[in-house]
Amino acid sequence: MSSDPATPLLDTVDVPSDLRRLAPGQLRQLADELRSEMISAVGTTGGHLGSGLGVVELTVAIHYVFNTPDDKLVWDVGHQAYPHKILTGRRSRIRTLRQGGGLSGFTKRSESEYDPFGAAHSSTSISAALGFAVANKMIGQPGKGIAVIGDGAMSAGMAYEAMNNAAEAGNRLVVILNDNDMSIAPPVGGLSAYLARLVSSRPFLGLRDIARRLSRKLPEPLHRAAKKTDEFARGMAMGGTLFEELGFYYVGPIDGHNLDQLIPVLENVRDAAEGPCLIHVVTQKGKGYAPAEASADKYHGVQKFDVITGEQVKAPAKAPAYQNVFGETLAKLADNDPRICAITAAMPSGTGVDKFAKAHPDRAFDVGIAEQHGVTFAAGLAAQGMRPFCAIYSTFLQRAYDQVVHDVAIQNLPVRFAIDRAGLVGADGATHAGSFDITYLASLPNFVVMAAADEAELVHMTYTAALHDSGPIAFRYPRGNGVGVELPEVPQQLEIGKGRIVRQGSKVAILSLGTRLAEALKAADQLEAKGLSTTVADLRFAKPLDTDLIRHLMTSHEVVVTVEEGSIGGLGAHVLTMASDEGLTDAGLKIRTLRLPDTFQDHDAPDKQYDAAGLNAPHIVDAVLKALRHNSAGVEEARA
Repeated sequence: MSSDPATPLLDTVDVPSDLRRLAPGQLRQLADELRSEMISAVGTTGGHLGSGLGVVELTVAIHYVFNTPDDKLVWDVGHQAYPHKILTGRRSRIRTLRQGGGLSGFTKRSESEYDPFGAAHSSTSISAALGFAVANKMIGQPGKGIAVIGDGAMSAGMAYEAMNNAAEAGNRLVVILNDNDMSIAPPVGGLSAYLARLVSSRPFLGLRDIARRLSRKLPEPLHRAAKKTDEFARGMAMGGTLFEELGFYYVGPIDGHNLDQLIPVLENVRDAAEGPCLIHVVTQKGKGYAPAEASADKYHGVQKFDVITGEQVKAPAKAPAYQNVFGETLAKLADNDPRICAITAAMPSGTGVDKFAKAHPDRAFDVGIAEQHGVTFAAGLAAQGMRPFCAIYSTFLQRAYDQVVHDVAIQNLPVRFAIDRAGLVGADGATHAGSFDITYLASLPNFVVMAAADEAELVHMTYTAALHDSGPIAFRYPRGNGVGVELPEVPQQLEIGKGRIVRQGSKVAILSLGTRLAEALKAADQLEAKGLSTTVADLRFAKPLDTDLIRHLMTSHEVVVTVEEGSIGGLGAHVLTMASDEGLTDAGLKIRTLRLPDTFQDHDAPDKQYDAAGLNAPHIVDAVLKALRHNSAGVEEARA
């Protein structure tokens, strides 16, 4: 295909079929233009930068060699898929990434036929690609399942569960291991690249197949020896013995930025008659953008930034981030308590455990993307008398729910769960929202569930959890910065199951759990302005409920409204159950529960998300007025 030298190649590519009309010699230029476009777009919107820059050449090569979308390409996690989005018909919208109504920061089935499987949590890609491959095999339809998975995601057991079952797919399954931390392979050289091309080629595979068939005719001991010799020789040359044992034909490692190496290897694998294949590519996070190359962690996820200087545009913080308050508080508590330890699942900085680890490196454990192991590991620590804090995002703790139930709750072990990113999370959208933890934890016997209204309350709850040795306890807090209250010099041990009155009234009672307390107080001001005396309570505990406080408020107020940053089945459901059990609704008490809607909310600015969820002050006021069977214009009639 010829093109005008003045026209960027990227302008001639809207979908992968356009890409496949280019000559191989043009792909380097296309990759360079694709990298520049991605840097420009993320500089405008913010988002995940380093991971996408690391797979530019790999993205070009996959779409060039394989017949997407008929071949199903599944990106593990999906935060590295921005170049993929640009090449699959979404370039015109790429500067809407993670904005309200714009493109998702992850792969999403409803967004494009080139996103066959949605993702945002890790280690799901091989299972999904295996499903596509086996389905095609069963219905006699051509098409492969291709999974691109990072070396970090390979730390999760689910990846190996899928690989252990991959033989069912035959040669329809291709797994591309994107090793971008150099944690598996040594530096890639010319010899290993040559070997990768050799062992993936038709002649080698053909000779290997002949040798295998001949070896089967040998006596069994000699047959087994020949098989082991073949595997051992390739394992010594290139690594991959583990993958071979799981039934994969291993190719690699190869340079993931060298298109002259990538293209022939992918073509060989595409055309191979062998079974499932794993291609090991080594890439560099942030490749091609100096600031991201120099600081991979800092440029993994970024705010808007200046493309020339790399400087990120960040609003000055008015208060410390919740995660840092937790990490620093826990580190101080551990100074005087050698039993305190911290576990995180590949998110030390995101959870604040890095602060703890700096002070107490021997008591901090990053288990990798292995939440199930992390929870049961914490249970073992607790059973032996330690005071473990399992710091995991709300959305990721879902991955270990069986362990929470079976290994912690049933055995009543005092594991402390520090649940970060509770509630809605803005640009990361539905996949990362902490919507369900109140519901899935407060339903469990033996559990204590707390929610911090502000950063000072988080200090108290961390201290309370440290001293709670009679069973499992969890405390939740949101993403981002606190509200600016002064942090206590000396933490307070909270009485389990007791809330607090923060504003006294007589007609309306707002029962708040978590950081909607600020909106509840705003709503109280607005209701007072309408002549409706309002009490505001911070319940602190979703379980056990402060039944004395709730009973008092229900019997002394006309309207009770619960407010929480969680799904149906949480605080409101527990309060309604209590009221029903005690017959408190028989006297005409009006109870309303405000919670997250029964939908998966798309990405947007947090304020807009909470507005859409109906959890801001005007919605609280509206719920009260409707409960009183009047609107704001009819308040005087209701008062009369």
